[in-house]
This record gives sequence, structure tokens and C-alpha cells, in this order.
Amino acid sequence: MNALDNANIKDTDRRRGLTSFAFPEAKSTTSGVSVSYVPSPDKAWYVFRTLYGHARKVADQLVDDGIYAYLAMIWKDLRKDGKRRRVLVPFLNLVFAYVTQDEAEGYVKSSSFITFYYNHFEVDAQGKNPPLTVDQRDMIPLIRATALHNEHVMEVDLAKCRFVSGDLVRVTFGPFEGIVGRVARINRQNRVVFHIQGLQSGLTTAYIPAYCLEKVTDDQVR
Repeated sequence: MNALDNANIKDTDRRRGLTSFAFPEAKSTTSGVSVSYVPSPDKAWYVFRTLYGHARKVADQLVDDGIYAYLAMIWKDLRKDGKRRRVLVPFLNLVFAYVTQDEAEGYVKSSSFITFYYNHFEVDAQGKNPPLTVDQRDMIPLIRATALHNEHVMEVDLAKCRFVSGDLVRVTFGPFEGIVGRVARINRQNRVVFHIQGLQSGLTTAYIPAYCLEKVTDDQVR
């Protein structure tokens, strides 16, 4: 599956200062099969952890099976033979799949490349961490930011971020419009850091000038 290079991101509701988002199709890089996102009450966004080097293969297989899957790709600096190269890599080697619980469990049981990414911030009735599922509210900014393949979108350790304040802000203009997070100093620039609940790593936007930000409350983004 590709990283949805041609993401169909539409801003259609400017009268209320909101952004409307259309999920792009998922497309397999091996077969060319396309799958559209169709909301369903029986499905959730499950997070699959994949073996190193197998994320794209897993995503392609899911799409070939008719599953809507998303592989978030970000730029990283890697060194090989003493030389630094910037390459696109899967974010945390994760694949996000919109599936039923039975489908998710079936893939984990049948594949040697896939395990669940567990939610270490919750405990189920058996006292175990359940598989992490992602709210659509968190999937939209993830797809919106990573589908751009902007070189300044980076993975960050939330515990090490230098946040300017604790205020939540929303980006009001530009390619990252609608993304909500907190402002942090990254590479001497103010950027908005956002994350998926249950993951310790977050992502940054590119530099966002102050006039493109508005303060919001948690109630406003629920």
C-alpha cells in the first residue's frame, strides 16, 4: 500500500472555521487494488505492530484483502557507510487497519509479521492491556500530516518535548489546517506537536507562525 500520496484533503466548511476531511483511498503497491474508507459501527482503527522491514508488505496484503489500511510514512535521517541519507520510513513500524475485532484477531493469529500494539494506559477486566484502537478524531490529523510527505514532519518523544505552554492550539491555515496539539520548540522553530492517545511518540507539523494558531479548549476538540 502506498502512503496515500495523493490524499484527497478537502476544506469545505470555512464559515465555522472548521475543516472537512475526506479519507483518501488505500492502494496496494503490488496489485494496484484500491479500497475506500467506509465508516462502520462494527469496525475500529486497530494498530498493528510489524516486524522491521515488513510494514509495507503487511499494508499491501490488507488492502489486497479488501481492508482499508494506512501506512504513515515520515522522513528520517539514517546513516550507512558513514553517509547520511533522508529516507521515508513507516512511523514506528505501525500499520493502522480499519477492521472488526474478529478480523484484527485473525490477522494477528495467522501472520508471523503482525502483533497488536497494546494500550499500556488501560487495563481490561482480565487485568491485561487491551489492543490499542484509535479514535477517528486522532486518525484524521495523522493521515493529514503524513500524507503530505513534508520533510519537516517528525517523530518526537513526548517526554522530551520543550512545550512553550500547556495550551491546546488549532492550526487555522495552510496544509496542516485543523490539526490540534501543543506548541513546542523543535529545531529552534515553533511547531505543533500532536499524538495518538496510547502512543508515547508524537508527530510535529512544520513551522507554524503564530498568526496561524488559535487557542482551543479540550471540550472544543472532542
